[in-house]
Amino acid sequence: MNKVITAEQAAGLIKDGDTVAWTTVGMSFFAEEIAMALEKRFLDTGSPRGITPVHDCGCGDLKTRGMGHLAHEGLVRRLIAGHTGQAPAMGRLINDDRIEAYLLPQGVLATLWRQIAGRKPGVITKVGIGTYVDPRHQGGKVTSKTTEELVKVIEIEGEEWLLYKSFPLDVAVIRATTADANGNLTIEEEPMIAEALPMAQAAKNSGGIVIAQVKYLADARTLHPKEVKVPGVLVDHVVVARPENHMQTMGTVYNPGLAGHIRVPLASLPPMAFSERKIIARRAAMELAPKAIVNLGIGIPDGIASVAAEEGVADLFTLTTELGTYGGIPAAGADFGSAWNAEAIIEHEAQFDFYDGGGLDIAFLGLAQTDREGNLNVSKFGPRVVGPGGFINITQGSKKVVFCGSLANGAELDFGGGRVRVVSEGKTRKFVERVDQITFSGGFARQNGVPVLYVTERAVFELQEGEVTLIEIAPGLDLERDVLAAMDFRPRISPALKEMPAEIFAETWGGLKEIMAAHAR
Repeated sequence: MNKVITAEQAAGLIKDGDTVAWTTVGMSFFAEEIAMALEKRFLDTGSPRGITPVHDCGCGDLKTRGMGHLAHEGLVRRLIAGHTGQAPAMGRLINDDRIEAYLLPQGVLATLWRQIAGRKPGVITKVGIGTYVDPRHQGGKVTSKTTEELVKVIEIEGEEWLLYKSFPLDVAVIRATTADANGNLTIEEEPMIAEALPMAQAAKNSGGIVIAQVKYLADARTLHPKEVKVPGVLVDHVVVARPENHMQTMGTVYNPGLAGHIRVPLASLPPMAFSERKIIARRAAMELAPKAIVNLGIGIPDGIASVAAEEGVADLFTLTTELGTYGGIPAAGADFGSAWNAEAIIEHEAQFDFYDGGGLDIAFLGLAQTDREGNLNVSKFGPRVVGPGGFINITQGSKKVVFCGSLANGAELDFGGGRVRVVSEGKTRKFVERVDQITFSGGFARQNGVPVLYVTERAVFELQEGEVTLIEIAPGLDLERDVLAAMDFRPRISPALKEMPAEIFAETWGGLKEIMAAHAR
């Protein structure tokens, strides 16, 4: 049976009202060719209407690709996703209150496919308690049109849990590198394994269909069985895409280093320029301990990998990503989610099992907005709602959490002579009286005894007894004028307040190895 069809034929298989799941990590694993055909069909014919796209990671290129192709009123009735920040047009539909939308934790959705495949009630977890996805807050609903409860508080043997309910899939649109004539799929050029297998199983056991986009076709039974990640019996149709519509990441068509086929010289990766971002990354890196299992978020936290490489300590701990990479250096920017020189790459959903169970020793995440109770918001920026991605899973599962970001956006600082001077103050404050949305619950961390730090270029804070507490200040700064005046609330001041290490404010440092050695003693 010939399973190969055109992208246009694939788009024609999606019916009005279908729930359609998509594999994606930015543009990695996303079936762009099929999405383009689906958009064209809708614009030409008005069909299909009222579909529900579902995806666990962000999906797009920050412009028009990815979920941007589906961002048309009438085409989409409801979105269920972990993040929408990479698809601005879909974000506008949400912000304009024109569709139903649920923005749920990435790790919950990544593990939900197995529950759907097994016809189980859903994902039962503590992930999300106390945050905006808790049904006692918003239940993950982010528009006024969104009324159905997909998240429920339940009790098991006296303990409180959240149930994220299962729902059937009509279509799974997945991606791989190669398909043989029987539909068996391999992923040799992809930068991670993703969730193609459990998503395909979920669709088939829901009575739905599975459509796979690939780059190459092979004869039947020529693929090594251990390299087949999705058996052909689960795949109904195969679409062969043009290379430009089969991006390896948001910024790369294909690089063998990101697929694990070659090791790149890490010395060829440019060092991080000296700036406030590097200072924050250095101070955060001082929390690293030998043999730690670590996760780095996007933005300032990914600079910690660069600092570790520059300081010669990258081999003393293991960097991981929520997409399943272990070792090497997580890729940054448009290649985020993949890794250079990874030692192992496991399944997306398996990584979140490990994370949720407390496998991470320390996580470094971005700091967008925090309040006096230590709550953090990275999912809502004024009227713009983007969702949590893996943030909730990572921060609630890690043994220690370090948030990294500037004290205020837009400030101009001078770091001459190893001291800090505020040249002009920022316009947007990050330490506010109350966060716009709770993506990280300070109360949940306190109840579970999780150490939490907030590292900025001017000061370091710690969550102590449920309150944000100032424990360090940068050399050269005036406490009242340069720190407290840039905050909307007055934090607790530690009686042991001290200066941040002056040496991290110099162009060159070289002290991280000694600090990590001290942690080991």
